[in-house]
Amino acid sequence: MHRIVALWAVPRSTSTAFEWMMRQRGDLDCLHEPFCEAWYQGEDPMWPRFRAGDVTTPGLTIESVWDNIRARAGKGSVFIKDFAHSVSHMWDAAFLSHFTHAFLIRDPAKTTTSMYDKWPDFNELECGFPEQRALFDLLTALHGTCPAVIDSDDLLENPRDMTAAFCDAVSLPFIAEALTWQASGDQSVHSWWDGGSFHANLAKSTGLTPQKRKYVDLENTPERVRRIYRRMKPHYDHLFRHRIRVSKTV
Repeated sequence: MHRIVALWAVPRSTSTAFEWMMRQRGDLDCLHEPFCEAWYQGEDPMWPRFRAGDVTTPGLTIESVWDNIRARAGKGSVFIKDFAHSVSHMWDAAFLSHFTHAFLIRDPAKTTTSMYDKWPDFNELECGFPEQRALFDLLTALHGTCPAVIDSDDLLENPRDMTAAFCDAVSLPFIAEALTWQASGDQSVHSWWDGGSFHANLAKSTGLTPQKRKYVDLENTPERVRRIYRRMKPHYDHLFRHRIRVSKTV
């Protein structure tokens, strides 16, 4: 079986833009949130806000997704971007041994406000920070070394150097040309969820370009959102201390 590089992110962390960049390389079979799709829309949905009548897909399960990933890896190298909370029930040494693991983190002040903007009724269990930290700690304990961690702000401030550092950390060649692309103009090509409604900006983008860090004020958000932020922040801080740094990042 060929390599499976797994980028474990959290929702609204610029992870789909990063995935889109990885697709431009041309040397990886890239999959968009395959486990998460089953978690949300499989025949036995696991997400906490599921209600009768919501979209489900017969035959789509966490197990069928895993079978498909392994089948693809039998033909060539695979890259998946997904969320750790989608498969937390599957974590054991055997399952985890199939992947080269990496993590993409983002300040929860930015992810929680973005989730609230898109999903005002989002559930804390959809944020993913506790599971992301737990998986990071488990992998560190199993292997004795920390898996690669990149921070979204670092990535957007210095995309070229951070992407090169990521590639080095997961033993992939750096391909600078993958940092730019033609605007798709079609949100639906970026996601299986709701016609790609979360990815309007990505559909108009032409690459990963340097962006200044922005402060997000939670003052005008509901107390529920601020409380979720306070719960998520320690998990983010834990991984932040282990993030990859390059000379041009803070």
